[in-house]
Amino acid sequence: MGQYLIKSADCPSQDAWIREAKADPSAEKIGMYLTHTGVVRKSAKARVRYGEDSVGPVSGMFFSCDDEKVESAISEALALPGVYYIRVWLNSGELALGDTIMQVLIGGDIRPHVIDGLQFLVGKIKNECVVEEERYE
Repeated sequence: MGQYLIKSADCPSQDAWIREAKADPSAEKIGMYLTHTGVVRKSAKARVRYGEDSVGPVSGMFFSCDDEKVESAISEALALPGVYYIRVWLNSGELALGDTIMQVLIGGDIRPHVIDGLQFLVGKIKNECVVEEERYE
């Protein structure tokens, strides 16, 4: 059963991740893989999510995570129905526009379980495990 939190300077290849996932013992139970790639965008989170017009364009961000909380979130997601494989990569430090913030790969038995698992895990990571401080122009 894949469960990985990757900490490295280089963003991993999703093609390599899929090859590794298909070689994992859990692969025989998996009918679908989904990935999430989050990137630093120019539109501020407050503007996009909450309609805040007073927030200027983003020039970059500081990003960090609590590894123990992320590993706990991964364990919780693996306990969801039909979820059998997860890999997570998180960047850290000062990031520029277009830099990859995170990558998540999740594999499971059927589409609804995989979609729910990805939604749960990415939401949990973003809301409870990381610090994102946008830098403004």
